[in-house]
Amino acid sequence: MENNIRLQLLISKYLDRSLSGAEKNELLGYFDDPVFLVEIEERFGMEYEQELGADEINDIRQMQLLQYVFQYETPDQEEQIRKVKLWPQIGIAAAVATIIISVGIWFYKNQNSVATDQLAWVNDVAPGKNGATLTLANGQKILIKDALTGNIATQSGVKISKTADGQIIYEIIEGNNGEITYNTLTTTRGEQTQVRLPDGTLVFLNAGSSLKYPTSFAKIGRRQVFLTGEGYFEVAKDKVHPFIVKTDQQEVEVLGTHFNISSYDDEPATRTTLAEGSVNIIANGINKTLKSGEQAVLVNNNLSVININPEDVVAWKNGLFVFNDESLESIMRKVSRWYDVEVYYQDKLPATSYLASLSRSKNLSTLINILEKSGDVHFKIQGRRVVVMK
Repeated sequence: MENNIRLQLLISKYLDRSLSGAEKNELLGYFDDPVFLVEIEERFGMEYEQELGADEINDIRQMQLLQYVFQYETPDQEEQIRKVKLWPQIGIAAAVATIIISVGIWFYKNQNSVATDQLAWVNDVAPGKNGATLTLANGQKILIKDALTGNIATQSGVKISKTADGQIIYEIIEGNNGEITYNTLTTTRGEQTQVRLPDGTLVFLNAGSSLKYPTSFAKIGRRQVFLTGEGYFEVAKDKVHPFIVKTDQQEVEVLGTHFNISSYDDEPATRTTLAEGSVNIIANGINKTLKSGEQAVLVNNNLSVININPEDVVAWKNGLFVFNDESLESIMRKVSRWYDVEVYYQDKLPATSYLASLSRSKNLSTLINILEKSGDVHFKIQGRRVVVMK
């Protein structure tokens, strides 16, 4: 009963445009429960064609509702775009096209035959999943997906265990007098994982990333870890011992906060996004302090700060792709890492940017079908290779 009341409040706030970012994520959390889906659909006035099967309707309702809530953030763009026939509220800017991608009943009513052909991929690719490789100080490698739940290793006075949902947890054994040792947690393309460090800090690792860290911070005096790729950090508060994340281009220092770092070799910039608290960034002798809702962008040794919605940046850890005025090349780099595919460009493509919110749990064909609605680009899946063409 209490959940129903809360859901009704969130929907009402959505409809009168007073929904906050945190409340938007809370509303999205109700979509996985079919009991609440019915109530949400009734409030949004949705209906479905009788000839559609149950599986099709479930796919539609999930994607349509996600788009409803995502589009809540973009009402100010209406005057800046001209309309095209993707959706009644989709448009293209005069200089650089911005395409709001939607999936819903309009699509199935008007283009069902086209969609059926496009969904009939001979080859399809499943999404990534939880998994990682843990390398211990002695060089032993443990595949997390194959390890049983419970204790998986003990070293230098530290117990390492795995929870039922795959999270790795470090626990200091009482009376620990062991030496300082380092472990490395690595995700390949198509994997993501979580680890709780000895100080209680929780780290989410995205695909194609690695985190090197000491098995105990006690003897070091400061908490320092090394990141490649992308990680989201929920740092345990400790006013005496700062928490430091080092990449190959910068150093981020905090006392206790939530932030995201993206530092991939194939990306043109290292981006540090602050969700809450404050962080200090040092890069090439430049020192900047971020406030909540800001992102530091490091490109060619130049460090700048921009305002951004942090919830869009960290959506990956909540199972979503969120593309906010993002180029196709940038999108496909993320696709390549999550689906573990190689991307090849057959033609030179127009300068188009995309605005979309899509589930990371869908097969690759679902995502690229939606991108094709722009009319400017087409895709071909060939095994683990994706060809992009006009």
